[in-house]
Amino acid sequence: MKLILFDCDGTLVDSVSLIHETMRRTFLHFDKPEPKVEATKAIIGLTLDIAIARMLGRPHAGDEEVAMMAYYKSLFSEVRRDLDFREPLFPGIRELIDKIGPRDDLLIGAVTGKSRRGLDLIMETHGFGKYFVVSRTADDCPSKPHPAMVSECCDETGMVPGVTIVIGDAIYDMQMAKAAGATAIGVSWGYASVEDLWNAGADAVVDHPSELLAHIG
Repeated sequence: MKLILFDCDGTLVDSVSLIHETMRRTFLHFDKPEPKVEATKAIIGLTLDIAIARMLGRPHAGDEEVAMMAYYKSLFSEVRRDLDFREPLFPGIRELIDKIGPRDDLLIGAVTGKSRRGLDLIMETHGFGKYFVVSRTADDCPSKPHPAMVSECCDETGMVPGVTIVIGDAIYDMQMAKAAGATAIGVSWGYASVEDLWNAGADAVVDHPSELLAHIG
């Protein structure tokens, strides 16, 4: 039995356009310089207050970052609705989840910097709820790369990190996995470079979801 934990944004779904537009509107609302999309990509995976602090060049999140986070959250659904963003699955993801989801020798979960509401919306939109048996979000745990998301998923399912695989597109996913004692597999279709994934401790990097089957077993 293995525990397979997927990151969400940049791994399962392509959400950068929605995240960036919401972040852009948030920054403008608080009279901050409009961020570049590259800056948004670099923080995807972190919890919002820490992500905003990084984008502002600050070492820690303070009251302003908390206020900006609250505004971002209040705006997210509106932006998603107004611009008809659907956070589409990356090519090959549906086929992968449909293949591994029913297997009795695997437990599938999600570890994401999204809110619980955001993750639930993804699960509902794409019909993955029947396969994902455990999850941790920004509402539940400290931000990646802290290992709590992985450790708590292991505890809940009765699994150990040694048989757990974390799959993600961000350096924070790789760092989180290694800090928890799990295997870290990077995906090249997300928002971090392949070089950055290797430097962050990836045990492997794949170019298509189908390639994950060889690592999952």
